Amino acid sequence: MSSTPPPPDRPRPLRTAAVIPAAGRGIRLGPGAPKALRVLGGTPMLIHAVRAMAASRAVSLVVVVAPPDGAPEVKHLLDEHALPERTDYLVVPGGDTRQESVGLGLDALPEDVSVVLVHDAARPLVPVDTVDAVVEAVRNGAPAVVPALPLADTVKEVEPAAVAGEPEPVLSTPVRARLRAVQTPQGFDRDTLVRAHAEVALDGEGATDDAGMVEHLGKPVVVVPGHEEAFKVTRPLDLVLAEAVLARRRANDGF
Repeated sequence: MSSTPPPPDRPRPLRTAAVIPAAGRGIRLGPGAPKALRVLGGTPMLIHAVRAMAASRAVSLVVVVAPPDGAPEVKHLLDEHALPERTDYLVVPGGDTRQESVGLGLDALPEDVSVVLVHDAARPLVPVDTVDAVVEAVRNGAPAVVPALPLADTVKEVEPAAVAGEPEPVLSTPVRARLRAVQTPQGFDRDTLVRAHAEVALDGEGATDDAGMVEHLGKPVVVVPGHEEAFKVTRPLDLVLAEAVLARRRANDGF
């Protein structure tokens, strides 16, 4: 009597999740609420960033890493705003550094997530095409992907002055054509990113660039085209520019 052989193992579905570290204070924007909770067009920047990730049909889960003592407040904030129903949302408390916060976000991911995006809450206006391009590159086999733009300005490497404002000696002038300004979301094969966070030691404030951690492993990192509207809102002038971009979007297509 013959028995039916078991069906062959099916590959794990390529489910994608986005981790948004939002535990920082954002002191360069001045006193007040944490940077991620600053209002842009009447809505907190964090909500814009969450919507930007959820706008991609590839993203089925968004994990927001809140200030260590602010998870209930952030959860309430998400509940108050309309978000795409096809996407799941999770809020977890963060750590003292960005690296710790991203690691805590990774720890919260379900087992069926195989592609991870890490996105700055302070980049609220990244277009969905950029998100999709990053996801596609990871799904096509790249262990780490970053969106980036060519530089418009010549860059000088200098010896930093001991006192702010003092003249700084120039050490070299890198070839501008080989340089890129990196944005987010950065995309990763989950196993690669988890390994990077496990093996790359914390140093001072920790890593501010997850792709750089993957580089330390000797793994390849590739660049896809970024977008000028994916800029980081760090200073008051950036907030003015973001308001202008958002107003233009709303006027043009009701964004």
